[in-house]
Amino acid sequence: MWGDACCNCVLRWLHLKSPRGARRSDFLEKKRRLIDLPQLRTSSVYRSKMSNPPHGPNNVLKDLVARDAPIRAQLTEESASLPDIILTERQLCDLELIICGGFSPLEGFMNQADYDGVVENLRLADGTLFSMPITLDVSQAQIDQLQLAPGKRVTLRDLRDDAPLAILTIDDIYKPNKENEAVKVFGANDFAHPAVTYLHNSTGEFYVGGKVQAVNPPSHHDYVESRYTPAELRAHFAKLHWQRVVAFQTRNPMHRAHRELTVRAARQRQANVLIHPVVGLTKPGDIDHYTRVRVYKALMPRYPNGMAVLALLPLAMRMAGPREAVWHAIIRKNYGATHFIVGRDHAGPGKNSQGQDFYGPYDAQDLVEKYRDELGIEVVPFLQMTYLPEKDEYMPKDQVPAGVQTLDISGTELRRRLRNGLPIPEWFSYPEVVRVLRESHPPRNQQGFTIMLTGHHNSGKDTIARALQVSLNQQAGRSVTLLLGETVRHELSAELGFSREDRYKNVQRIAFVASELTRAGAAVVASPTAPFDDSRKTARATVEASGSFYLIHVATPLEYCEKTDRRGLYKRARAGEIKGFTGVDQAYEAPADAQLVVDMSKLDVHSAVHQILLLLESDDEAGKGWFVQRRTVKKEFRFWKANFVWHVVFR
Repeated sequence: MWGDACCNCVLRWLHLKSPRGARRSDFLEKKRRLIDLPQLRTSSVYRSKMSNPPHGPNNVLKDLVARDAPIRAQLTEESASLPDIILTERQLCDLELIICGGFSPLEGFMNQADYDGVVENLRLADGTLFSMPITLDVSQAQIDQLQLAPGKRVTLRDLRDDAPLAILTIDDIYKPNKENEAVKVFGANDFAHPAVTYLHNSTGEFYVGGKVQAVNPPSHHDYVESRYTPAELRAHFAKLHWQRVVAFQTRNPMHRAHRELTVRAARQRQANVLIHPVVGLTKPGDIDHYTRVRVYKALMPRYPNGMAVLALLPLAMRMAGPREAVWHAIIRKNYGATHFIVGRDHAGPGKNSQGQDFYGPYDAQDLVEKYRDELGIEVVPFLQMTYLPEKDEYMPKDQVPAGVQTLDISGTELRRRLRNGLPIPEWFSYPEVVRVLRESHPPRNQQGFTIMLTGHHNSGKDTIARALQVSLNQQAGRSVTLLLGETVRHELSAELGFSREDRYKNVQRIAFVASELTRAGAAVVASPTAPFDDSRKTARATVEASGSFYLIHVATPLEYCEKTDRRGLYKRARAGEIKGFTGVDQAYEAPADAQLVVDMSKLDVHSAVHQILLLLESDDEAGKGWFVQRRTVKKEFRFWKANFVWHVVFR
């Protein structure tokens, strides 16, 4: 074992061997890693085996894959003859954690007795603590088509490849009170909460409860080496002789403050660290899990050797704040953790429709602490860390002496710096982490975006779209795609009519194409009529998952559009020859969220295009905007200036 004297000798040797002019932060980083390591080496962590049992009345890990392995061939054969339910992404995440034991003691999707108990009292029907309803939702059409009924067996299949994953034996089929579920589980029936929106807009009207038998676990092709089941992770801990494990939940990239926080938590509790990020479904708008996992892998070497392990969790988060924190604690206990870091506003979705936080900052910590003994896992409060430049170290904010200078960068500020190519200091994040983030978040002039023009037929939106495409092509730096309403109707939506439902489908097809092109760095100009607000909002959400979205309302008055209609479509619609014509027998819902409104009865095309280009430039916060032209000119000027000085001085 290393003593303090030995450690100090090594530190002096490192200092003498450091290159002249080496950064003090590099030396201090090595010092911290050496100091952290011996404390763990000499602790009981390395002399004992795992002891924290799984959650549930019998402390049994419900590993259904292992349980049903002896009859897997029979189940596979049976699954081919049963009716199928193709799982959604959320259902797929839930099923994976059911059959691997992550949701122990659950052995299937909740029946009505378990569902009612969890919604009302955070307890299963047998009294076991469980805070989140885990349900399999279906529509009335599915019930009728598959003839679902209690006692019937159905195959649950992967939406990605139709592989049979499990066989469900139906206990019951029930219709939930979704308003009550929203209020009891998420705190309010408020559509500003993403889970409430999902509950009302994306889930079926009925829930099917019943136990499952595992056929195959879902297959993964990414980061397979970091995906552990609870049984595998417990075996890994036992192999390393880890007894006390602090689990750290995250859905965001990690930086120096997170490393300092987790190391401090492990050091104080003589424990090791489990970095356990969610790679299933998280909050809309979060950084994709591929980027985040690359960040975590880049960060892991910064931990003292043997202190931490990275394991990925295929969870579909609900952003349910306090209830979600209890749920997360149960999951981490099933994975073998003894301690769990609960953050300030843990799993909070942000602001409600009144502009206030859905949950209090410490509601999650308080609820987990309330059930601490029953959970069998110790709560570790998330300390807000801040950087002290004079000492080049992080410290909990509440421990910083008065008058000492501190530095912080918020998540919003970090995103702004990434978006605009601004520097990110090394005191905030490690260079290898920043490199990963910049690869996935290129500067503005390398990003894609979508401009959607909406308005009545003959409002001028198509004319503006064509002219805007030319102007954007002139700017150079990216490809530009034009999606005119009529072109899309002919090429992608020829079978659709003009009902509200068909118009919704048409706009969503445009949004899907636009989002894929935006993700690839292209500029997209789309000009559907898009008369309904709900379809435009869904389109915005679809595209904004890949890049920026600008909605332009071409608010040319209907009378002007009809008066200048050379094709006579309005006349035919008023004569009853065309049905579902916007402005005649179908209303146009003017958008309240358009970034720009133009009226082509008062403007010419050049002016309208100029206003749109100015809108793009006004969204440029750092002088590094959407177009490469201005930036290139500056670089060429700096090169010319430097070359001129060289000629003057040396020639």
